[in-house]
Amino acid sequence: VQLQASGGGSVQAGGSLRLSCVASRSIFSTFSPKHMAWYRQAPGKGRDLVASITSGRSTNYADSVIGRFTISRDNSKKTVWLQMNNLKPEDTAVYYCNEYSPSGTYAWNWGQGTLVTVSS
Repeated sequence: VQLQASGGGSVQAGGSLRLSCVASRSIFSTFSPKHMAWYRQAPGKGRDLVASITSGRSTNYADSVIGRFTISRDNSKKTVWLQMNNLKPEDTAVYYCNEYSPSGTYAWNWGQGTLVTVSS
């Protein structure tokens, strides 16, 4: 597994979770310059971009999570986080991290992701 996502779970609406994504040693040397992102895939739907962060820590968010989610990274730890506050049932999905790729071509494999379930 090149990118290991963790931190998911079941919470009630209004709750918070912090997701982590750690790069494996096999991609350590290429992690730091990468524009990274969190994606999510809700049941029966396609994979959507949630948030992205450049190597210089510039961030961008999907409209639906602005003001609730925060993406961050620590290149020394080869880790990207997604802090999710005020969770809503519509945030229920499997969350994945990978490089940000508008072309849809990814150098790294998708991991198993981490499941977030938000109940009302």
